[in-house]
Amino acid sequence: MTKVKAYVAHSPKGPLEYIEYDVDELQAEEVEIKVEYCGICHSDLSMIDNDWGISQYPLIAGHEVIGKITKLGMSASNKGLAIGQRVGLGWTSDSCSYCDSCMAGQQVNCENGIKTTISSRGGFAEKVRANWQWVIPLPDQIDAQAAAPLLCAGITVFKPFLYHDIKPYHRVGVIGIGGLGHLAIKLFSAIGCEVVAFSSNPAKKIEILDFGATSVVNSKDPVELKGIQGTLDLIINTVNADLDWSSFISTLAPKGVFHTVGLVKNPLKIHAAQLVQKEASVSGSLTGSPVEMRKLMQLSSRLNVYPEIEVFPMSEINQAIEYVRAGKARYRAVLKADFDS
Repeated sequence: MTKVKAYVAHSPKGPLEYIEYDVDELQAEEVEIKVEYCGICHSDLSMIDNDWGISQYPLIAGHEVIGKITKLGMSASNKGLAIGQRVGLGWTSDSCSYCDSCMAGQQVNCENGIKTTISSRGGFAEKVRANWQWVIPLPDQIDAQAAAPLLCAGITVFKPFLYHDIKPYHRVGVIGIGGLGHLAIKLFSAIGCEVVAFSSNPAKKIEILDFGATSVVNSKDPVELKGIQGTLDLIINTVNADLDWSSFISTLAPKGVFHTVGLVKNPLKIHAAQLVQKEASVSGSLTGSPVEMRKLMQLSSRLNVYPEIEVFPMSEINQAIEYVRAGKARYRAVLKADFDS
């Protein structure tokens, strides 16, 4: 057996502990990746803290992985991947390939899928393993450390773009200018869309405009909201908090879409008449399929669009997690593996 170094959670909200654990022989369709960088996502914190009530301990979180292939299983060796190749791994690490979702090319909705953090060992480790389908080849020129959050945050906000067939002439609104929201602004702006950012923090306005937003609307100001009524083709909500959703629906253009990727705990309170009168709709999405993730990595590399990041050595993982937990990260935290140091 091979030993792998990692940082593991033994209980909710407790500090992560350095361990070394044994791994079995590599399976035929598996790929082993030596971790170079791994982003810290709020979903990792939710799993570590058991916010969703599904965590199983000991738990190794981390699902925004950038690294290099060290081993290929027998069936994975002829799938366009090579030893030493730089690749990425996101929220999903395996899918069945035979359910209806997989057969339709939407493996992210696989009925039997395995999530990198929930039911598999994640990237807060020296090495991680995944099915070859979910090992995403990266362009040679990509910024490896800045690309890590694209494997979750990036694909989460890019999915609505694909899902709703957004074009450069569309006008898009973004609610919540944090880890996901700032990246949504950067991506949609780079693609050519007019981007309206909703923020209740005036101190962020200059920074938000620098990200590429066309304008910033105070989400708590009825006058400013009324000024853009009926103008947005798509709104992406990235926050988990309860807001006055009807006020945002009023800003949609006819046939506009309110799309949430934020896991708002309470039911969304929306007047049906607003949807009927505008023929508007409400939707949501997860992350993305392997091909969608490949497209994003190529696009981001070509357009030089990356999240704002702060990098921490993985040996300081507990300090980094507390930094993210306190809301101090601007805008994504990335761990740099230093197991060999």
